[in-house]
Amino acid sequence: MLSVLSNPTFRACYLAQVASLVGAGVATVALGLMAFELVGSAAGAVLGTALALKTLTTVGFSSFITATLERFPRRRVLVGLELMRGAVMLTFPFVTEIWQIYLLIVLLHTASAGLVPSLRATIPDILPDERDYTRALALTQLSYDMETVASPLLALLLLSLVPLDGLFIAAVAGFLVSAALIASVSLPAQNPAAGFGVRARAVKGLRLYLGTPMLRGLLALTFCAATASAMVLVNTVVLVQSEFGLEPQATVLALTVFGVGSMMAAGLTPSLLDRFPERVVMVAGACLCAGGLTAGAAVDGYATMLPLWFVLGSGYALILTPGGKLVARAAVSSDRSVLFAAQFALGHACWFVAYLTAGMAGATAGIVFTFLILAAMAVGGLLLGARIWPVDRTALAAAVGADRRER
Repeated sequence: MLSVLSNPTFRACYLAQVASLVGAGVATVALGLMAFELVGSAAGAVLGTALALKTLTTVGFSSFITATLERFPRRRVLVGLELMRGAVMLTFPFVTEIWQIYLLIVLLHTASAGLVPSLRATIPDILPDERDYTRALALTQLSYDMETVASPLLALLLLSLVPLDGLFIAAVAGFLVSAALIASVSLPAQNPAAGFGVRARAVKGLRLYLGTPMLRGLLALTFCAATASAMVLVNTVVLVQSEFGLEPQATVLALTVFGVGSMMAAGLTPSLLDRFPERVVMVAGACLCAGGLTAGAAVDGYATMLPLWFVLGSGYALILTPGGKLVARAAVSSDRSVLFAAQFALGHACWFVAYLTAGMAGATAGIVFTFLILAAMAVGGLLLGARIWPVDRTALAAAVGADRRER
């Protein structure tokens, strides 16, 4: 899997992504601490609103921003967006009012709404071989999972050395390192289709995405993954510290177990995709998510919760890791950016619904009902995805035959 890092262009882009992820992760921790300083116990409501604004900004602007920027040189676009994120982050230490946080969140994620899909659309051009691209996707998923563990630890270390404002400066440093790495390499030129305006290009990306059965299936399975991660990220603290009466360290351990499950599954995904079609691997992941959420209704202690969180993390990664391959395969080069933007926007819409459901159900109806309602949503995503994504029987037969020969 690490062999793809021998490509200097991909290596620079990958390290840039890692630096950017760490910066964003540290900023998330700092934002939570700042909200608590400003409003105390109402910080949860502030963070919930900030998360909603982040999601709505991504859903509303991603396709249009990407369509606007795809006519400009890739390297300038990516470097410029990272610098914009750094500039916005640099203003956070001067915040004194809650509305200022909301405004800066919108500005920050307006830049992210263009940056992330543009970078994702670049990787298939850097690594045209599908096996290499699969390994790149697995590395990317691993970096996301490691960031969820590393960023809070890094923030804790920094807080022992610097005041809260220092966390925002560290986040700016992450964005600047990312920009410098991207600026250090030459990226393939963008090749947008001629004769279309920005609105037409943005709408075309959404229309192509929703008009492709394979990608509609991907969206349904992404919704299934979103339900699993929403349950874990929103309600782990409720389960561990309220239901089981344990300490905050137990919450951190549970979230780490989810991340470890995701990392292990992401690491195994390239070898699984060498044997089986993407649909088989992703539907298996959806079964783990749906089954795990259903089983969660019977969880009665921390010892049974931890392996369940591992299963949910594994299913989550098996769904998400191959997704980029499907988007890249469905698009010609000229449509790749807007198609990745459509995936980014629609995927965030899935997370918005899942997070909202997990939070509201957990607060009003109890944990058991929350498990069951999210399980029902996951089963719906699984069944819909399996139904609308047609089976490639030729590829499946070839994979099964190869597996039997190896045995």
